[in-house]
Amino acid sequence: MTQTDIRVTGMTCEHCVRAVTDELKLVPGVQGVSVELVSGGDSPVHITSDEALTAQAVAEAIDEAGYAISA
Repeated sequence: MTQTDIRVTGMTCEHCVRAVTDELKLVPGVQGVSVELVSGGDSPVHITSDEALTAQAVAEAIDEAGYAISA
């Protein structure tokens, strides 16, 4: 198992968390997603997967949910 940690900007509520979680779970190999909501700030997102995920796959999932990875 591999752990990937990112920070996502723009989430403000549980609906946002659900959208990000649902999109990330569609990425092949993802086993679990945990989000620590920081309303109006950068929320830490922890992704557990079978193997290392590409930055592109993660970024595309976050974009599809309507958010962005913070720099």
